[in-house]
Amino acid sequence: MESHHPLKLNRRQFLLHSAITAGGIISTNLVAKSPVFGEVPAIITSDRMRPGIPYGVASGDISNDSIVIWSRSDRPAKMIVEYSTSESFRNVQRVVGPNALKNSDFTARLYLKNLPPDQKLFYRVIFQDLDYQRTCSAPFYGTFRTPPKSGRDIFFVWGGDTAGQGWGINPDFGGMKIYETMRQLHPDFFIHSGDNIYADGPIQSEVTLDDGTIWKNITTPEKSKVAETLTEYRGNYIYNLLDKNIKRFNAEVPILAQWDDHETRNNWYPGQIILNDDRYTVKDVNLLAQRARQAFLEYLPIGYESNNPEKAKIYRSFNYGPLLDIFMLDERTYRGPNSPNNQPVASKKTDFLSKTQVQWLKRQLLSSKATWKVIASDMPLGLLVKDGSTDFEAWANGNGPALGRELELADLLRFIKNKNIKNVVWLTADVHYAAAHYYDPAKAKFTDFKPFWEFVAGPLNSGTFGPNELENTFGPQLVFQSLPPGTKANRPPSEGLQFFGGVKIDGNTKVMTVTLRNLAGKIVYSVDLPPEK
Repeated sequence: MESHHPLKLNRRQFLLHSAITAGGIISTNLVAKSPVFGEVPAIITSDRMRPGIPYGVASGDISNDSIVIWSRSDRPAKMIVEYSTSESFRNVQRVVGPNALKNSDFTARLYLKNLPPDQKLFYRVIFQDLDYQRTCSAPFYGTFRTPPKSGRDIFFVWGGDTAGQGWGINPDFGGMKIYETMRQLHPDFFIHSGDNIYADGPIQSEVTLDDGTIWKNITTPEKSKVAETLTEYRGNYIYNLLDKNIKRFNAEVPILAQWDDHETRNNWYPGQIILNDDRYTVKDVNLLAQRARQAFLEYLPIGYESNNPEKAKIYRSFNYGPLLDIFMLDERTYRGPNSPNNQPVASKKTDFLSKTQVQWLKRQLLSSKATWKVIASDMPLGLLVKDGSTDFEAWANGNGPALGRELELADLLRFIKNKNIKNVVWLTADVHYAAAHYYDPAKAKFTDFKPFWEFVAGPLNSGTFGPNELENTFGPQLVFQSLPPGTKANRPPSEGLQFFGGVKIDGNTKVMTVTLRNLAGKIVYSVDLPPEK
């Protein structure tokens, strides 16, 4: 049995744990007081008799005094979370959560609330068998740190694009190593900027590299074709959780997740009908997106009422103490069709966020009292991202005045200027390389905005592409991009051109330092941003 405990055990805990790993399975009495296994009423002789936790634990949607804890059982079971400020689980707090049932693919989540500030907390997830209530899983352990009230540095990482273009889990390479690189930096949390999976990207067992060597992937039936059924979409998330690096990362770093296109299929938008892809028997993208959204909400630690996931919103905001607010956008659910994107007047066809989401973002920005306001956008603002020969996938549509979807962005940037909202920084991914862009109204066609920075990071174990062309509508200036000249498309992770971003906010000076880092964690770009006062 895999050990789920990264923490130190005392002698009694060790003996109990040893009994489990040796094959004698101990059933947990959930009303008992032992720090690890309670009053241990019986020995169960077969591991099959109790629930398992095959994919570990994760935490997410962390805010000032609350967090979401996620896990998955291998059968119907009740989720129970115990947590403590002590590594030995003294003074343990217990929260009884929902049932993990077949209709949610045995996933479950619960909120921990009223948590102490600036405190490292240790937690464990236990699943209780619904039929035999004295039979429980072995605990799976995790940890996180709550936001500070003042005076402490904040450090977080971000990136996007996981397991795309056929580059999956290669044990010979060490799996998805970039997640281990990020974990070793001990970030307070992680923003996944979209493309958590590549539902339209099957994983083959072998890929021949340019030098003739073989990249070998772990494969599963659900990752051997494009996802169309709910089972196949779920299988894409399960595939990533087979990676030891991701599993370890999830247990130690809270996740703020948003989605982009590949959670459903490449460049999708509501109402799309698939015309020229014979891999799909289901042609209605709305139906695919419904299944994709359900799997996304089931398998990521996103907060919502367990009996009401259909009302969950992917756009949401989080306060992380007095220095930072984070605003997570949803640039898929409400967009109009991809088009030449050159309409002179705003309409439903030019929606990217939608009026409702824009108004929400304006209210959130206006009410924010945090020093820094980070907008997590799953797509970049000024980079051209094409969809076919004539249509555009993101905000940008080419040089010139604001048109099409850019009208929505122009309205938002004008609002930020008119209301004098300070220290807004945009973080994004999507284009599979890293870059730093400074948006300068003095060099823009649309000029009614405050200058700001946008930082791009990725991919996380996917093919490397780029660089993309910048347009001049909002005056973005290329300050840095990560690709060597002449880089070919779809470079494998083994070439090292994988990138993530880091953000540190100094607890005393309030200076934000943004770094872009490669697969090994080496800083390839850094800039200090003093706060506007």
